Amino acid sequence: MKFYARRIAFYVVTLWATISLNFLLPRLLPGDPADILLAKMQRAGGELTETTVRNIKALLGGDSSSMWEQYVAYWGRMLQGDLGVSVTKYPTPVTELIAAALPWTVILVGLATVISFVLGVGIGAWVGWRRGTWVDHLVPFTTVLQSIPYFWLALVLVAIFSVALGVFPIFGGYDVWAFPDGPEWSWEFIGSAIYHGFLPALTIVLSSVGGWLLGMRNMMVSTVSEDYIVTAEAKGLKPMRILRTYATRNAAIPSIAGFSISLGFVVAGSIVMEQVFTYPGIGKLMIQSVQNSDYALMQGVFLVITVAVLAANFIMDIVYGFIDPRARHNV
Repeated sequence: MKFYARRIAFYVVTLWATISLNFLLPRLLPGDPADILLAKMQRAGGELTETTVRNIKALLGGDSSSMWEQYVAYWGRMLQGDLGVSVTKYPTPVTELIAAALPWTVILVGLATVISFVLGVGIGAWVGWRRGTWVDHLVPFTTVLQSIPYFWLALVLVAIFSVALGVFPIFGGYDVWAFPDGPEWSWEFIGSAIYHGFLPALTIVLSSVGGWLLGMRNMMVSTVSEDYIVTAEAKGLKPMRILRTYATRNAAIPSIAGFSISLGFVVAGSIVMEQVFTYPGIGKLMIQSVQNSDYALMQGVFLVITVAVLAANFIMDIVYGFIDPRARHNV
């Protein structure tokens, strides 16, 4: 119980520090981000109401109230889900843009990360168990794939499967010609989304499976030399039972910790990958916000990514404490 209480307290303090930093960043920037944002809105042809101006100044600074009053008001808006208005797609609220982009990234990058983790750990456990045989040749092959930069591998896949063979589409998250009104709940749309997401997902899996495989393989080599594995073999237990119950379970613990960090950064998306495939996820939204100096959108994306990373790490901390009792007793 002490372990869980400490972890909860740690993540609550970290979340408070993150939101406070998100409040301070625009106020530490040179110039006045609020005035810049208002000027861009005017150039975009939008009507600036008194409420909009007041909300933007309260969000990014620039009003006449004290810093403490701004901080309290900022927390009030955060708790109400008000992240301001985007300049890039004025007058769309930031929450609407993030809500539209988030499912694309979570489903695509999340599934690709899980598939990569399961493949890497599973194959790594088998390679470590059969060390010194031909299966060891899988390690340098997957390591070479991992060493290739994301954007380069994505461009190669596009050149081969999209341009040369014409098997997969070059860009987009779905067929915009078949669904001109946007996403909808139908099997045809889901099939189109899977078809368009295959190459981006393949890019992520090929780029990351080597790391999981190598780490798991090395942990298996170390684990199978432990005394409890030798004891299990001496007792005459079946090799597959030793592999599944004793060796793989203990060797996978460091990989699970690493997986929690990867899972947290799923929301950040594969920024370069989304840019290459023009995929409508959080990564593409982040690049648009930086290119257009859209401070409100940048703040919103940063906040969502941070909260997602903290939530994923918190959940995996709890799971880790459940899997490995030593983590609960060493606090």
